[in-house]
Formats: sequence, structure tokens, C-alpha cells
Amino acid sequence: MADDFAIDFYLRMKQAVTGKISRDAKRREEAKTRSTSKPFEKGRDPVTAITTLDGLLAKFDWGRNLAKADLFANWHQVVGDQTAANSVPEELQGNHLIVRCKSTAWATQLRLMENQILSELNQKFHSLQITDIRFIGPDAPSWKKGKYSVPGRGPRDTYG
Repeated sequence: MADDFAIDFYLRMKQAVTGKISRDAKRREEAKTRSTSKPFEKGRDPVTAITTLDGLLAKFDWGRNLAKADLFANWHQVVGDQTAANSVPEELQGNHLIVRCKSTAWATQLRLMENQILSELNQKFHSLQITDIRFIGPDAPSWKKGKYSVPGRGPRDTYG
């Protein structure tokens, strides 16, 4: 017991003179804090898995990304099976959803139904707070082949 007092006194004096805590002093402090822990003390309650997951979702702000993935995976529930077969949500930029359609006719039809789709989206996925939807048609075909290209009019100048 007296030996512990002498060692503690020596380490504290050494710390006071050098301004640094020695490794031995750190180990002794850690051992003291570990030994004073009680089994039913505050902060030692069991934590449920759902609480841990909710904490991770909040800490890393994954809630919006999970809601976005849920929207993309369940697009058919919002617009129906036939419309979902001809359109795909492509990107969510802030509060604006971009939907790629198989044809310009489908893009036009969905533009006419935009208010209905928007209200359905806000009802089912209210956490995303989507305010605007942009329906775009398919990409135009590219005439570029290979990794090199020559500037100019392209294939039109060889016709006729």
C-alpha cells in the first residue's frame, strides 16, 4: 500500500517537472478507471440493434440515400407496372427527379401525368420532398466508333 503511494508520488512529480505523462502513469490511471466500473452503472445498459442502426443512419446521413434506393427499387408501385416497364428513375438531384423514358411518346404521356405522379411520390416517399420531375426520352444514337474521331459533319456528308 505504501509502495503504491510512493510510486504515485514519484510519477506525479515527474509529470510536474517534465510536463508529460509517462506511459506508466497512463497505464495506472487506465487501470484505476477500469476497476471502478460497476456492472449496473448508468451507461452500461444493453443497446438494441435497431437503436444502433438508427444511430449509424443518423450519424452518416444514410436516411436520404436509403429512401432514394427504395424509390428506385419500387418505382412500379408509384406509376404502375406498364409505365414502370417503359420508364426508369435515373437520378435524384436535390429535390428534382429525372426519369428516363423508352420513347418520346412515353415522356410526353408522363409529362401530362406529372401532377399525379408527384402527389403519389410525396405520399409514399415524403422524406425525399420531391418538388419537380423531368421526363426525358432516349439518348440519340452515336455515330462515333473507336477511340479516335475526326471533327466534321459525320456520316451525313457521305450520303448521296
